[in-house]
Amino acid sequence: MTTSSLTKAVLFHELGGPEVLKVEDVPLRQPGPGEVLFKVEAIGLNRAEALFRAGGYYYQPTLPGSRLGYEAAGVVEAVGDGVTAFRPGDSVMAAADFDFGVHGVYGEQVLLPEDSVVNRPAGVDAVTSAAAWLTYSTAYGGLVETAALAPGDHVVITSASSGVGTAALQTALRLGAIPIATTRGEAKRQRLLELGAAHVITTDSEDLVKEVRRITGGRGAEVAFDAIGGPGFAALGDALTPGGTAVLYGWLDPRPVQLSMNWPQTVHTYANGVLARTPDHRRRASSFIGSGLADGTLAPVIAATFDGLERMPDAHRLMESNTHTGKIVVTLG
Repeated sequence: MTTSSLTKAVLFHELGGPEVLKVEDVPLRQPGPGEVLFKVEAIGLNRAEALFRAGGYYYQPTLPGSRLGYEAAGVVEAVGDGVTAFRPGDSVMAAADFDFGVHGVYGEQVLLPEDSVVNRPAGVDAVTSAAAWLTYSTAYGGLVETAALAPGDHVVITSASSGVGTAALQTALRLGAIPIATTRGEAKRQRLLELGAAHVITTDSEDLVKEVRRITGGRGAEVAFDAIGGPGFAALGDALTPGGTAVLYGWLDPRPVQLSMNWPQTVHTYANGVLARTPDHRRRASSFIGSGLADGTLAPVIAATFDGLERMPDAHRLMESNTHTGKIVVTLG
């Protein structure tokens, strides 16, 4: 028999801007079979959560009282029957393979299925861990397991100043590839170069295809890793070498995706949550991320931290301003 208590979580009861996010007391039961309860120390924000809150994600929240949040780091408080991979006191993080309208991690304590929890890399603090899993597992899954990015390959990374974008820059460098970052204006060029971009293309003032061709000596890039979609996706295909690979993992532009006539090429859509539900992928991604954090080749870029769940609307406002580079994290106590 399980017992219930109360904990604080961020909910929203209507679609809208950051102001709809409210901190409320919610029931918290003890873990049942196959479940893990952990105390949250830090929460990493993702663009998908702003889309979900506003009704623009690929699935809709159940209102009123939807939860929110994919990514958190904390310490296990209790486990349910049959759980053998975790025990109280373990440092863990959410694997972001769940419906965050149901299991959203914006809260003081989180109850998740065992398969939605992974161990934090040894010695890695909560803020770094909260900023690491989803961004680096997306970059790893999209670039390595999907696109087979290889040493010496040129890869065009759109929305490169985002959390996933900065993780993709570091992942490409770790693989020996050559990252070409794109950003809309000049404001973030220098920072992207400092973060390891070999080249930066400002799409508001430069022709993407011409610049990629110039950088690659006319050959074109082997891989494109895109968070935007929409009509601009065709230009990424035009910038690829024949036989290249384009991976679309986001849709910041909600308009229909247009494909390039630069054939042959391979186009993949990528859903990190689907891949993260497979134990083998979680094992490989955990090893890649953990070893990268340990040797310093992977280091999450933290744009800003906010303290306390009540600051979540402010954190969302910063995320939607598009003025930051890297990951926004909310800490708890």
